[in-house]
Amino acid sequence: QMRSTLLSWLPADMSGQRLLDAGCGTGALAAEVASRRAHVVAIDLSPTLVQLARDRWEDDPMSQRVTGSIEFLSGDMLDAALGHFDHMVAMDSLIHYEPEDLVAALAQLASRTTHSILFTFAPRTTLLAAMHNIGKAFPKSDRSPAIVPVAEDDLRARLAALSGWSIGRTQRISSGFYTSQALELVRHG
Repeated sequence: QMRSTLLSWLPADMSGQRLLDAGCGTGALAAEVASRRAHVVAIDLSPTLVQLARDRWEDDPMSQRVTGSIEFLSGDMLDAALGHFDHMVAMDSLIHYEPEDLVAALAQLASRTTHSILFTFAPRTTLLAAMHNIGKAFPKSDRSPAIVPVAEDDLRARLAALSGWSIGRTQRISSGFYTSQALELVRHG
């Protein structure tokens, strides 16, 4: 549902455009965007996930019919060597950042993006904050990277400092234990 939401915020025809899929995971979003005739740079820290995404794409009959392309990479989504993009999507890849680090990462990406940045964050809710605090009691080696709940009002205030960008659409998706908030940044001027 979150992937569908983010895809609905991108142009239906992305001919000639570049998109950074930051934290591409298994490549499902990248495949959809490539079908819209975009060149996608799909990057993830996990070489295992990147290989899985590459294998899925190569085995998908759709990959032979689309005029877009996907370049799969393992590495840092903030690497300036990745170049410039028309759009950038970071679905559930910034949820481990403290608010100030999240905005700093977005500022780096914004300097290389010309149209929109779509990202998700873990919205601070009473339940998520309680679960986050309980999780701190376990040894770090016994748990996955911590999700950092972020207060939406605080995040919006911090994003106001991004010169040349404004906040567009937002959507919260909750399903079982999954609660995530999508936010769109749009370049203006």
